[in-house]
Amino acid sequence: MRLLDLRHTLQAFLFAAVALLPAPGSADVQERQIKLAFLPVQQHPIGLGAQRFADLVAQKSGNRLKVKLFAGGALGGDLQMLSSLQGGTVEMTVLVTSLLAGITKDFLVLDFPFLFNDEKEADAVLDGPLGKKLLARLPEKGLVGLGYYEFGFRQLTNNRRPITKVEDIAGLKIRVSQTPLFIDFINALGANAVPLAIPELYTALEQKTVDGSDAPLGFIQMQKYYEVQKYLALTRHLYNAQVLLVSKKFWDKLSADEQKILQDAADESRGYQRAMLRELDAKALDALKQSGMQVTELPPEELAKMRAKAQPVADKYAGEIGAGLVDELKAELAKVRGQ
Repeated sequence: MRLLDLRHTLQAFLFAAVALLPAPGSADVQERQIKLAFLPVQQHPIGLGAQRFADLVAQKSGNRLKVKLFAGGALGGDLQMLSSLQGGTVEMTVLVTSLLAGITKDFLVLDFPFLFNDEKEADAVLDGPLGKKLLARLPEKGLVGLGYYEFGFRQLTNNRRPITKVEDIAGLKIRVSQTPLFIDFINALGANAVPLAIPELYTALEQKTVDGSDAPLGFIQMQKYYEVQKYLALTRHLYNAQVLLVSKKFWDKLSADEQKILQDAADESRGYQRAMLRELDAKALDALKQSGMQVTELPPEELAKMRAKAQPVADKYAGEIGAGLVDELKAELAKVRGQ
C-alpha cells in the first residue's frame, strides 16, 4: 500500500472513531446538590480530601454536581450520619470503617489491634481484593462505598500520668469509638473504656469526665486536645481507615454518567488525602511537643505486652467474622510483606 493510501485509511479510521464518541455535553448529568458531612475540622486531611473530591466532581460535571461540605460534626456524629445516609436525608459522609462493623461484621477484619506495621501494608489491603470485597457488602445495607481515605495510627493520650509501660494504662478512663472491638481492646489493657462521640470529647476531657483518649497525631493536634491533655504515648496500636460513603437511596437516583463522576473523583482524591494525612502526622509530633505535651515511646518489650493483651480480643472477633475472611487478610499481608 502506498504511503498516501495508508494515510487516507488512517484518517478515515480516526474520523470513524471520533464519530463514535459522545458529543460534548451529551453526558447524562443533572443539576444536583450533594451534602458531604464528616467529623474532623475542615483543615484536617479528611476535610482536605473531601474538598479535593468536591472540586473534582464540579470539574468533571461541568459544575452541575455541587458538593457542599459540612465539617466538624455539623450534621451530627458518625452513628447519626450512618442513619442519615441509610434514610437518604444526607447524601454522603466520610467515617471510620470500624463503625460499619455494626451493620456488617466483616469490617471488623480491618480493626484488629496491631494489624498493620505501616501505611504500605494498609494501602495494599484496602485497595486490593479484600478492601473491594468489603465495600461490596454495603449496598444491601443502604450504603455505597467509593473507596478508602486514611485516618492513621492511633496513639494514647491522658491527663493523669505518663505511660512508659503497659501497667500505666490500668485504671485510666479512656474515651473510645462506639465500637465493641475498641471497647474490649481498651478494657483488655486494664483501662476503663468510655464510648463517646467525637463532638463531645473535648468537653469531656476538659471537665475530666474521661482521663484520656486515643487518636492519630494529626487529629490530636487539629482538635487541640493538647489544651486538655498533658501526656502522649506513642503506641500505634490501631490503624484507622475512613470510607467515603454515598447513600444508596441517592446513588440509585443517579445516572451511570453521574455515578462514574463520583467514583472517578473518589479514586483521584484518595492518594491526595492520604499524602496530606501522612504529611500532617509527620509534623504533628514536634508541634505537640512544642505545645507542652510530655511524649513517651514504649519500648519493644512493652509493645509486645500490649500485643499479647490484644490477642484474645482479636481471636474473639475473628470467630465472629469467620475463618475465610481472616485467612484472606493473612494471605494479602503475607504477600505485601514478601513472606
